[in-house]
Amino acid sequence: MEKTVSREHALFRITWWGALVNLVLLLFKFAAGILGRSGAMLADATHSLSDFGSDIVVLLFVKLSSKPKDASHRYGHGKYETFATLIIGIFLFGAALYLCSESVKEIIAYIEGTELQQPTYIALVAAVVSIILKEGLFRITLRVGKRYNSSSVIANAWHHRSDAYSSIGTAVGIAGATLLGPKWAVLDPIAAAVVSVFIFKSAISIALPSVNELLEHALPEETENEIRLLVNQENGFSNLHNLRTRRIGNAIAIEFHVRVDGDMHVADAHALTKNVEKRLREYFGQNTYISIHVEPDSFLH
Repeated sequence: MEKTVSREHALFRITWWGALVNLVLLLFKFAAGILGRSGAMLADATHSLSDFGSDIVVLLFVKLSSKPKDASHRYGHGKYETFATLIIGIFLFGAALYLCSESVKEIIAYIEGTELQQPTYIALVAAVVSIILKEGLFRITLRVGKRYNSSSVIANAWHHRSDAYSSIGTAVGIAGATLLGPKWAVLDPIAAAVVSVFIFKSAISIALPSVNELLEHALPEETENEIRLLVNQENGFSNLHNLRTRRIGNAIAIEFHVRVDGDMHVADAHALTKNVEKRLREYFGQNTYISIHVEPDSFLH
C-alpha cells in the first residue's frame, strides 16, 4: 500500500508542476502572439493549451487508476490510465491538425500574393523560453513516468517534447521572418507545417498502444516467450498451452493451462503453482495478475 501511495504522489506532483508550467506558457504565448503579430506563436499557444488539457486529464485518471480492485473492477482500475493516455494522443493529434491547417492556409495566401505579417522579437523570445522550459519538463516527467511505469505520464512527457519541437519550428520561422525581412515571413508557416508532421507521428505512437490495450491486444511475442521460459523452469509442470496475456494499465495479466502427473496430490500441485506465481511476479512485478489452470496428464502415469 505504501508503494501505491508513493507512486500516486510522485505522478501527481510531476503532473501538477507540468500543468503549472503549461498554464504560464500558454498565457505568455497568447500574449506574445498577439503583441508580436505572430500567427505561428498563436498556433504554438494553442498547442500549449492542449498540453494543459492533457495534464488535467492525467491528474484525474491517475487517481482513478490507483484505486484498489473492488467488486465492480476485479482487475483494478488500471485501464483508466490507459484511457487517459489515449485522450492525450487525441489531444496531440488535434493540436497537430490545427497547426498544419493554419500553416497551409498562410502558405496558400502567400502564394496568392498576400503579404504576411512580419512577427516581432517578443514572439521569438517566447519561443526560446518555451523550448527551454518544455525540454526540461520533458526530461523530468519522462524520468518519473519510467520510474513508476506510468503510460499516461510517459505519454504526457512526450507531449511536452512535442511542444518543444513545435516551439523550435516556431522559433526558426519567427527568426527568419524577423531577421530577413517581410519577404521571408512565409518561413513562419512553413516551419510550423513541418513540425506538425512530427507531432502527428508522436500522436500516433502514443495513441496506438492504448488502442491495442483497450482492445485486449496480447503482449509482445518476446514477453510471452519469457513467460514460457519462467514457467518451464518448474519441475512437475509440462505442456504449457492456452497462454493468454494482456496489459492492464501499468500491470499485466497472464493466464495459461499446464499439465501435471495425474497421480499428484492437490497440495503438491498447488505448491508448484505458488512457486510459478512467485517467479512470475518477481520478474514482471507484484501487481501481475496470474491465473493458472492445472490439468492431469494421463500420459505421465
